[in-house]
Amino acid sequence: MRGARRAFIAAALAVLVAPAVADEAAAWKALREGGHVALIRHASTMPGLGDPAGYRLDDCATQRNLSDAGREEARRLGERFRKEGVVVEKVYTSPWCRCRDTAMEAFGVAEEWAALSSFFDDRGREPDLTGRVRNRIGTYSTRRPRGTVAMVTHNVNIAALTGISPGTGEVVVVRPDGCCGLRVVGRIRIG
Repeated sequence: MRGARRAFIAAALAVLVAPAVADEAAAWKALREGGHVALIRHASTMPGLGDPAGYRLDDCATQRNLSDAGREEARRLGERFRKEGVVVEKVYTSPWCRCRDTAMEAFGVAEEWAALSSFFDDRGREPDLTGRVRNRIGTYSTRRPRGTVAMVTHNVNIAALTGISPGTGEVVVVRPDGCCGLRVVGRIRIG
């Protein structure tokens, strides 16, 4: 009976894990092919939710920043991209320090783009910011990048674009849908 129970549990776990493995394999394949976008949630931060009252974008000391573990996560992310043979053509980042630091630790370069700004504190900004990012991704239907475009941003931004609430340091791989939006290819968790 115990053997049958173990076999049942193993089979159930395989069913649960298999889609995640396939999802991740599809995501890495897409990134290696180029022409896709890696939406990356910033790596782990100091404890808290949102930013302290009175934070300023021009002063990292006033924001919730990456923890030491987050910096290590970001470095592992970049190492994994290189190991997987992903050519990163362009890196955009939110102006928040935790996003910029994630991008720099992972890829060594990043261009700030205000459209990736968090709207956690001002939900009224969501339609404009999400629309701008969706439009840029949509342009890749006709001007397909040779490599991958990485966009380092916040949970709320990725959730608004994809319906997925990613963990810290998680990658959601998307491609333009050929019309006016995007399609999710897969997810990658660097842990």
